[in-house]
Amino acid sequence: MDLENRAFLKLRPVQDGKLAQLVQPMLLPQEQVLQQYQGIRDGVVFTDRRLIAVNTQGVTGKKKMYAVLPYTRIQAYAVESAGVLDFDSEMQLWFSGLGCVTLELLAGADLFALSRLMDQAILR
Repeated sequence: MDLENRAFLKLRPVQDGKLAQLVQPMLLPQEQVLQQYQGIRDGVVFTDRRLIAVNTQGVTGKKKMYAVLPYTRIQAYAVESAGVLDFDSEMQLWFSGLGCVTLELLAGADLFALSRLMDQAILR
């Protein structure tokens, strides 16, 4: 995950708690993990307050960079569903001060659930 390039590797939804465990020490009291997406080494966690991107670095993968993207900074978002020959879907998030962050999601991602999450977060 490279925030400089603002594009992420293809992510798949995950149910296990590995990503949630990584970000647990960062969470505020009563903050809840809502959805998790995992790439080969990197991942994205959606909480009820923010998006936390986990970038695993180095050969051993012990070094990690955590990027916190609060929903309050999202100005707009767009979703693109998978097609017949293109099995991946995409979510673009425009953050004030950062620009566009693109999440490429493998088949199985619930775009409508992500859209509801974004709506609840930014339309309050």
